[in-house]
Amino acid sequence: MIPVLTTTRRATKPAGAFGRWLTGAALFGVTAGLALLLARVSGSLPHVLSAYDEWQEQAYHHIPQFLRWVLGDTTEAQFYKTALGGLGLLAGGWIAHVGWRRGRRWAGFAVSGGTGLWPWVTAAALLGLLLSNLAWGWTIPATGAWQPTFVAFVSVPPMVVLTYGAGWRVAVTGAVLGAALTTPAALLLVNLVCVPLGQPAVLGSVTAMWVSALIAFPLCRRLPWLPRPVPPPAAQRTVPRQGPVWVVRRVLADFTEAPFHGNEIASLGLLAGTVLTYLLNPLTPVYGSGLLPALLTAQVLTATLGVLVYRRQWARHGWYPTFVPVVSVAPAVVLTYGPTWPAVLSGAVLGALAAPPLAALASRRIPLGVHPCAGNMFAMTVCTGVLVPLLDLVL
Repeated sequence: MIPVLTTTRRATKPAGAFGRWLTGAALFGVTAGLALLLARVSGSLPHVLSAYDEWQEQAYHHIPQFLRWVLGDTTEAQFYKTALGGLGLLAGGWIAHVGWRRGRRWAGFAVSGGTGLWPWVTAAALLGLLLSNLAWGWTIPATGAWQPTFVAFVSVPPMVVLTYGAGWRVAVTGAVLGAALTTPAALLLVNLVCVPLGQPAVLGSVTAMWVSALIAFPLCRRLPWLPRPVPPPAAQRTVPRQGPVWVVRRVLADFTEAPFHGNEIASLGLLAGTVLTYLLNPLTPVYGSGLLPALLTAQVLTATLGVLVYRRQWARHGWYPTFVPVVSVAPAVVLTYGPTWPAVLSGAVLGALAAPPLAALASRRIPLGVHPCAGNMFAMTVCTGVLVPLLDLVL
């Protein structure tokens, strides 16, 4: 979710369109096949982990389950809700950060946009997440229903760090603002707007993210203990060869753009932990719905289409918000309409075509001083709010 400056020239001639699209088709085919196999195999395995409903009941009564619940919140942006996936995300992010600092090619896409702020981004996000659960977690046992306590992890806290730089003053300020502004706004929107109107809960969550950012950043400018904003990362001088390998790596990296990682190693950790959770109990991830195979298929398809369709935008700008439908439209359609092929295909295709350009436009028009990633969140609200009800006419 971290825009970088426009690139200046190409490193090598891009691979042919046929090779890229063939790679994309193969990636989707392999994912769909593995998803079908995953759904079939999971039914014959013993349930080692507790199911989601049982986990939710225990989360605020036992400290180990509470910590596991908070860790699961780190994967809520992808709709997974799994502690093992959260561990994989954080471990992969740390590996990628260390590799990037040492200049290793295997580190993949620069974690946290090449700012070097991954430790502080993660610290602020985790602290904001913990504060949110301590301050607002009571709403879960009080209502007996899911509540958006995760929103601080992927919104104001990391955005404040990316704007003002490293340091505990910055990280703690971002965390407190996230818990004090983003989480209660999401609770109000989800419970008083989305639930009564029968709209996807993601609408309330992502709307709270950009609305709270519009409040938090003007406030940050008045806080005397915050330093001056840091300059953005230096412009890339070259664009990597956008061949088949780049397509696969970029699709993977899009799975962790929402938590400000944007790295394929972090994504592999996230996905490995999530799939393992499903194998240990298919009724644990994705809120116990059993929809993980269909969800992953839709997400891979929408990421692949977005990367292929907007490849030239990646080359021109160095970064492009193709991740937006991965954490909004595509999974919201599957959760709303079920694990059918029409739902998977329609949500993925429409999201991939509509969301990235709207997010790019909104990010350029965001008010001065507000982190531009608020524009990505605005696009999530608009696209989900329009496309999910629209598909009710055909699905």
